[in-house]
Amino acid sequence: MKNYTYRAQWSMESGDYVGVCLEFRMEETHAPTALEAIAKITERVAAILEEYEVDDADPPPSLTDRHYSGNFLVRTSSLLHSRLMVESAEQGVSLNHWVVQKLADRGPVATTDPFF
Repeated sequence: MKNYTYRAQWSMESGDYVGVCLEFRMEETHAPTALEAIAKITERVAAILEEYEVDDADPPPSLTDRHYSGNFLVRTSSLLHSRLMVESAEQGVSLNHWVVQKLADRGPVATTDPFF
């Protein structure tokens, strides 16, 4: 079985938990508890994977099994770029380090790695 990414969240609209698999965005299940919603979506995905196998088709790859380079480009306004540069200078860290910390929702962390 693939290492797919499952989530359950409460739905005010339906009054129950909705189970989803991030790799199969069109599929969802409903249940009174989060655990049941996860169990149901896991079963549904297993059935879908059996269909893929019967059809000799390749299922979508797992998000967590992919190799990520750690590099991505972010475009922003010049005003935000300037603000981030000032903040990183105030913290005494590189812009890259500061943005990584903000993306990770953490404060500054001392490092000797100039590329972090």
